[in-house]
Amino acid sequence: MTHRQRIEALIGLLLGMFVAFLSSTIVSNALPVIITDLHGTQDQYTWVVTATLLASTATTPIWGKMSDLVNKKLLVQLSLVLFTLGSILAGLSQSVGMLIGFRVIQGLGLGGLQALVVIVIASMFSPRERGRYQGPIAAVMSVATVAGPLIGGVIVDTSWLGWRWTFYVCVPLAVIALFVIQRTLDLPHVRKDVRIDYVGAALIAAGVSTLLIWVTLAGKSFDWASGFSYGLVALGVILLAVAVWTETRVADPIIPLYLFRDRTITLATVASVAVGVALFGGALFLGQYFQIARGYSPTAAGLLTLPMVIGSMVSASVSGSLITRYGRWKIYLVVGAAMMTLGFGLLSTIDAHTNMVLLGGFLFILGVGMGMTMQNLVLAVQNNVRPDDLGSATSTVAFFRSLGGAAGVSVLGAVLSNHVTDLIARGLSALGVGASQSDGATAGLANLNELPTPIADIVRGAYGDGTARIFLVAAVMAGLSLIAILFIKEVALNTLSADQQRMVDSRNAADVDDETVDPSSGLPERAAGAT
Repeated sequence: MTHRQRIEALIGLLLGMFVAFLSSTIVSNALPVIITDLHGTQDQYTWVVTATLLASTATTPIWGKMSDLVNKKLLVQLSLVLFTLGSILAGLSQSVGMLIGFRVIQGLGLGGLQALVVIVIASMFSPRERGRYQGPIAAVMSVATVAGPLIGGVIVDTSWLGWRWTFYVCVPLAVIALFVIQRTLDLPHVRKDVRIDYVGAALIAAGVSTLLIWVTLAGKSFDWASGFSYGLVALGVILLAVAVWTETRVADPIIPLYLFRDRTITLATVASVAVGVALFGGALFLGQYFQIARGYSPTAAGLLTLPMVIGSMVSASVSGSLITRYGRWKIYLVVGAAMMTLGFGLLSTIDAHTNMVLLGGFLFILGVGMGMTMQNLVLAVQNNVRPDDLGSATSTVAFFRSLGGAAGVSVLGAVLSNHVTDLIARGLSALGVGASQSDGATAGLANLNELPTPIADIVRGAYGDGTARIFLVAAVMAGLSLIAILFIKEVALNTLSADQQRMVDSRNAADVDDETVDPSSGLPERAAGAT
């Protein structure tokens, strides 16, 4: 592909990425209204998000592995089709259970978009050159982060539209992205025997799902210290242990374990898990805090996240430009993780009456840390792997980040639910309504609009005071990511893209084997015939 062709293809890929991020942010701000309208619970609020995260997490390594074996362009288009179908069905949901199920289909496509867009960009641009495009990538993510809550807020606040259009609005954008990618993307493809480890993928998904179900339901549907609780934990651990054993036996594992012999990949994976817990788990509940605890409309709640988004966009653009110019990247990861830890630490001090200007400053610090950390972790990993392992390595990092996010949403959602129930019970007891936690459990999101004003105020105050505990846990996880990043060894960035490196390797192999070179492509005949 010429430079112009690569830029045109990049536009189509970024449009697909925009759709993926928009689908997450547009729904997060509308969730309080959706759950209230469908008479859902706090646990269901969490699972509307967790279901998508879980589906995308379980399938991300499969998409990544397939990108090393089959046509990347076809896979990107397939993921867009699945995402579009899930969006339409989610908008037709008549209950929270249906919505959760259709969000799983949406998550299948989202898993592909998360992994494949980054993989294809890495195939077209070298690690050193990629820093130059951190700005556009960060801009797309930031615009989607800002536009999502705003569009979602406007849709929810517009009576003749309703919350269902928060799902429908993504459909035309996904279709446009599909056609742009069809017209512009033209990557060489090395044909190989496709051997996907479906058993390993199923075991990983089953093990992760079992543990997430345990985290979400323990303490409510059954006691933490109970036979059923211990059984779920044992089942999840056994499934994951068998998955690891399976990965060591198959020819093409979903997650190649030999990748973790590389120090950078191992530490970046640990950091990605912690970042996923902090970002997905902590940031998700911001919209709930602004709407439930502070009484803002969905539109206003979206605007109040602007400091975080601006901080992320600016820091990603600046750090990306500096990485391309000077070739150094670790310092930005260290500073970013430190800023994330500080931002979450400051947010752990908020309550239902925190000054909004001060809160905006906390969010800006958090955003600066996010912008420096997320994409640069992937860049460090991609710089350390062979072209043939690019898809697997990239999707492995994305998998563990999403796994951390899914676990974070479940764990932090459970923490918030238990803490809020306790705070509501105390407030009701002070009013003489009831002293037990079961009394508190009857007052919450599902019937907030139907509660008497004094009790509704107690519920809102409980969510305001209880959210700080979530950010405290997120700060600890961000601190763990900082520790992992400190031990990563900085390696000079490669100046060749994955496809260029593959061509060089082919030429070197030709020199060794004294093969004939195809004059039309400059590659050995065996490699030229495979592309």
